[in-house]
Amino acid sequence: MNGSQWLVHALAAEGVDTLFGYPGGAIMPFYDALYGSDLKHILVRHEQGAAFAANGYARASGRVGVCVATSGPGATNLVTGIADAMLDSVPMVVITGQVPTTLMGTDAFQEVDVFGMTLPVVKHSFLPRRVDELPSVLAEAFRLARSGRPGPVLIDLPKNVQTADAAHLPMHRPLPIDAPHSACPVALLAAVELLSNARRPVVYGGGGIALGDAVAEFRSFVGATQIPTVLTLRGIGALADDHPLNLGMLGMHGTRAANQAVQQADLLVVVGARFDDRATGKVAEFAPGAKVIHLDLDAAEIGKLRAADVALRGELRTSLDALATAMPECSAWRATCVENKRRHAARYDAPGESVFAPALLRRMSQLAPSAVVACDVGQHQMWVAQHWAFNDPRRHLTSGALGAMGFGLPAAIGAQLSCADAQVVCVSGDGSFLMNVQELATLGRYQLPVKIVLIDNQRLGMVRQWQQLFFEQRYSETDLSDNPDFVALAVAFGVQAMHVDRADRVEDAIAQLLAAPGPALLHVAIDAEANVWPLVPPNRNNAQMLFDPRLMDCEDANATLPT
Repeated sequence: MNGSQWLVHALAAEGVDTLFGYPGGAIMPFYDALYGSDLKHILVRHEQGAAFAANGYARASGRVGVCVATSGPGATNLVTGIADAMLDSVPMVVITGQVPTTLMGTDAFQEVDVFGMTLPVVKHSFLPRRVDELPSVLAEAFRLARSGRPGPVLIDLPKNVQTADAAHLPMHRPLPIDAPHSACPVALLAAVELLSNARRPVVYGGGGIALGDAVAEFRSFVGATQIPTVLTLRGIGALADDHPLNLGMLGMHGTRAANQAVQQADLLVVVGARFDDRATGKVAEFAPGAKVIHLDLDAAEIGKLRAADVALRGELRTSLDALATAMPECSAWRATCVENKRRHAARYDAPGESVFAPALLRRMSQLAPSAVVACDVGQHQMWVAQHWAFNDPRRHLTSGALGAMGFGLPAAIGAQLSCADAQVVCVSGDGSFLMNVQELATLGRYQLPVKIVLIDNQRLGMVRQWQQLFFEQRYSETDLSDNPDFVALAVAFGVQAMHVDRADRVEDAIAQLLAAPGPALLHVAIDAEANVWPLVPPNRNNAQMLFDPRLMDCEDANATLPT
């Protein structure tokens, strides 16, 4: 048994069943060891696709995603997917080949210092120089990826370590995950008192709820306290979409009900969120009258952007259970928030014959209510966040902090492989889709039943919208009118495809897409001038929102909630 063969057995012992990668010279011994093994290797068509597929696998399942590439360009092509996992706290183990230790530092063929290059975007990096280091390195890599705030861990594996004799190495034994500590009891008492005295409280939930397996406790807390709730992009689904106290997403493209409630609140209960700039708008004017109770596992997030009046660092589940004993008297406030949600609910009756993307996505969510949705980045990403009815945060896969175009299709592939029986949908835009379009070949090869909704406005839509609103309509390099024929392109890869460009044909097109056996693509042509609304302009607070006048009701667009 050599190092590579030992590693294959050890990965299986860690519970790995699927990995994503692309072979090359420095990682070839590992691929030789994979031959005939029980591990399922998915051959992607670009290493970035491997990283995003492992990323989607981990997001959908909560398990560690694994991707593999060779040295040099193989490793550098993984970096964007690694960074995405780091910024969104996704557990991954990344294995890269490296030149033999005898050639390291000599500018050998395909030698790159991937260990140093990735240090800012991993939880930890390993560079084992002897085969005897493999047992401790692998066990620690998986422990770190899973423990605390999850994230990616890199193992840069020299070729001679892969080929070295490993017959003497012990069988691999996974290490236990570090148990998270509980919040300070004194701080919990202070939080309960602060919450009990609030009259306009708002719960502000983020991605840490799903990461901490605290969805049930979060829902119980909201149910017990009856506090109006807003969610971040990564928190969507933590509270059911149709829950009466769910005011929707807050922030730059949040709902009026959510943003106005936050701006008028006297207390924010922040659960697993980090005061991201896309959520807060102008942070100096964010929730100006609110005190803050901040619950988070990661001490680095508490007080980073907004001082907490009470900091509850620790496991979210126990903290939420303790706070659920508080009973704030906020019935008038609650009624106002719920009524504001009703008055400002999204409308889907846009005039004209062209496809209205929000209406299409809302209808899809009704016809595929349990789907796992992997989004690319851009206008379509915000439309999904606003209009798809999610009831589970692990069914909404989106590149949040990094905002990486090209994420959607490979992430959907990873999600489908982690949840074989699930309906998986990729929602992409014409700009994002071409970033990793080669992964259609992966779909075709493995006949994964991913359904792709490609929203095509022949523009780099989000950038064009900002150029229209804030750059005096100087449309610099956002024209994509020379896009290929996406239907023909998909068919060339062995993927069934269809087209829709009229609102009255949307229902049949969605039904045809969802009923298609195997992978399928629906090309949706929309108006090039379509924008995402509402929108908080740069350097404005969340109450200063812009709206589409065609979809507004007669009420004052700048109305704030009564106190």
